[in-house]
Amino acid sequence: MAKAAAKKSAAAAPSVERRPALIGQELSATGVALAVLPPAERISLRAPDASVAALSKALGVTLPRKPKTSAARAGRTALWLGPDEWLVIDEVGRDPLADCAEVTVLHSAVGISHRNVAISVTGPAAAATINSGCPQDLSLDAFPVGAASRTILGKVEIVLLRTASDAFRVECWRSFSDYVFLFLSEAARDAAA
Repeated sequence: MAKAAAKKSAAAAPSVERRPALIGQELSATGVALAVLPPAERISLRAPDASVAALSKALGVTLPRKPKTSAARAGRTALWLGPDEWLVIDEVGRDPLADCAEVTVLHSAVGISHRNVAISVTGPAAAATINSGCPQDLSLDAFPVGAASRTILGKVEIVLLRTASDAFRVECWRSFSDYVFLFLSEAARDAAA
């Protein structure tokens, strides 16, 4: 009887599966393509100047210190968001939070991997597509390859990284990802017209 109860209990246990936001979403219009990027490991990192060198060494990428900049190495990218704040993205499956846990200098590292979703916007009309809802100057002179900033798109906050002359990574909170993808889709269609 105990075996039957255990078997019934195991069969009734709910299954929990985290599904990626925007799974399967993509769009291609004249001059621009949108694609949801694969899941990545991310941390929000805060630290004073005195801790930057040790954290850079532990993360394997030099934390940028200038506004609107990023640094990348071996699949890991650090984006400057403020004088003591970075978004660190690892696209090759390493855990930046674990790397920071090894460091004893003053810092705060919070795992935000499941909070964010990344959307790739590529093509000759990529900047025009993003500029339909983002007031930032995205010309190559003002926002060169490697430039990064926290800004807005329509009604939501995004983190924007220029990955090539005609390509951007748009990071947004998971709860806003439907809005951001729909906004960019409409803007891509307008840019193509």
